[in-house]
Amino acid sequence: MKGVRYTKYTGDLASELDLEGLLEALSDYLLDSGYRDPYTGFGAMDHNLDDLREALRQILESGDFFDEDTQRQIDEMSAAGKLDELIDKLIDRMQQENYISALQPNNTQASQAGGEIGEAEGEVRFEVTDKSLDFLGFKTLRDLLGSLGKSSFGRHDTRHWATGIEAGGAPRRYEFGDTLNLDTNATLSSAIAREGIGLPLQLEHDDLHVHQCEYQSSCATVVMLDCSHSMILYGEDRFTPAKKVAMALSHLIRTQYPGDSLSLVLFHDSAEELPVSHLARVKVGPFYTNTREGLRVAQRILARQRKDMKQIVMITDGKPSALTLPDGRIYKNAYGLDPLVVSETLEEVSRCKRANIMINTFMLTSDHALVDFVHKVSEMCRGKAYFTTPHTLGEYLLMDYMQRKSKTIH
Repeated sequence: MKGVRYTKYTGDLASELDLEGLLEALSDYLLDSGYRDPYTGFGAMDHNLDDLREALRQILESGDFFDEDTQRQIDEMSAAGKLDELIDKLIDRMQQENYISALQPNNTQASQAGGEIGEAEGEVRFEVTDKSLDFLGFKTLRDLLGSLGKSSFGRHDTRHWATGIEAGGAPRRYEFGDTLNLDTNATLSSAIAREGIGLPLQLEHDDLHVHQCEYQSSCATVVMLDCSHSMILYGEDRFTPAKKVAMALSHLIRTQYPGDSLSLVLFHDSAEELPVSHLARVKVGPFYTNTREGLRVAQRILARQRKDMKQIVMITDGKPSALTLPDGRIYKNAYGLDPLVVSETLEEVSRCKRANIMINTFMLTSDHALVDFVHKVSEMCRGKAYFTTPHTLGEYLLMDYMQRKSKTIH
């Protein structure tokens, strides 16, 4: 069990720096997807403590993330040769406050090596903790909603009425099985109209009236995230924004839609379910796009969920180009839209339709062949197709989730 270590306050810079602001500056490094951008220094870094030191050094020396007074202190420490000491203290503080957890190779040598940051340099790796992922997801969600202007959180509204907590309609007589959310005024008025004004006032069963509110349904969502190599090719990183949106959606569901569930499926040559908490460590690969296998895994997950609504949110930039054969081998066609692959994939879409699973597709490219394929998927499953970019993906996805409105986005 993690404890809290109390030390004498010394007023040094490492204790005063805002760790959440530092974590936000490190987000591109912590969520690296394998994209090599020549214009950033984080592209070739791994998740070990030496690379974390270098990432922190770049941030501290850049002058882009701190106020003038703080940056002046950092520059003075750098000139005095004390920047490495500051970085080590920051890493130690990040571990103490559970933003990262350091691991020795094979996760078994930490106790043997003493667990000190300075030991086994170049070998000590670290993991991003759930606390960091939660903060990064909240930060992404806040930025996305801020770009949308005023957005009112709510639940998934339907046309049905129920007796819940928030009143939204006229009161009605209580019926067996209703939530006993009494409308006091209507209940007392009924009793007074029957007996007249007098004390004591005798209430009968027929006097009981309850508030009506809109029935709010629960939803099980599977995010199908394409991690084939095309997601980082052609001079653009499409995978990291998709990861951030998945984290923001997870934070939204946990805090605003507690009755909903969110699962994550990665699809490439094959497909597998992944805990959302592991999303930060995922990188792109292997090469092909096995959409059908992703749909099969998603259906197995949704079959276990007892929710009113079930949906698949598919984020992709490529045409189906792989298929898992009955004997387990992977059939691949790099050109995409192979007749066998397409027919088997559409058959899986038909199974989703029969299971009342909606498929909403967010496309990060405007390839005509992919557009035609996605339109077929949308028509078959009563879903929607969104043509978007890595920069606008989050806005479209979150608004679709929150509003549930039918709309065409060009």
